[in-house]
Amino acid sequence: MTSKTVERWVADPNRAPHPRTREDVARALGVSAAVLWPKSIRSTLKTGPDREIIAAYPYRNACSTSVWARLIDGASTSITFAGYTNYFVWQEHPRLADRLAAKAASGCVVRFLVGDPDSEITRRREEIEGVPLTVSTRIRITLDALSKIEGRGVEARYSDGHIALSVFTFDDEMLVTPHLSSLLGHESPMLHLRRLGENGLYDRFASHVAALWEEGRPVSSA
Repeated sequence: MTSKTVERWVADPNRAPHPRTREDVARALGVSAAVLWPKSIRSTLKTGPDREIIAAYPYRNACSTSVWARLIDGASTSITFAGYTNYFVWQEHPRLADRLAAKAASGCVVRFLVGDPDSEITRRREEIEGVPLTVSTRIRITLDALSKIEGRGVEARYSDGHIALSVFTFDDEMLVTPHLSSLLGHESPMLHLRRLGENGLYDRFASHVAALWEEGRPVSSA
């Protein structure tokens, strides 16, 4: 950068360098970037209800599997998979059953909320989707995976109330997918949230899942 460029930054409070350059300059001068360019800093801070949104994806599968892996492996207090089938997690994450069982053994609460493969709601959803790999089959794949770690601390319950909304929580972070019409889960949008305070987006979705869990029916073979 030239001295004239720096002079323009100083002379005009509405001008500011690229965020990375701001940090470099602030570090060189030993002054906070918020002191040098307060207006620019304020304009980038989220202060409304959307401040808990880390990222938004137009499709669930637009979110990298590395994000999921970080959340799964980084959680230490609680993990909840509240998808209607949860089928995809077993396909995309190797040795997931053992990883989750190890989490449970270390004191992490690990829960699965799944649809009932024999319910009327599941049958109607299968008619809407009309795909060879049916909803009930996908649920049974999850149930089979859970049966292999039965007694190792991973809990599971049936619920009919989340077929249109999948919520996956990992300590204070969350992935939420509202399911659109006849689309499959991976074709629907997804939000990545981080809890920053009471009664925000995270808490609203977490309360929904907690209520479904309390009303859920035990999965006898999980």
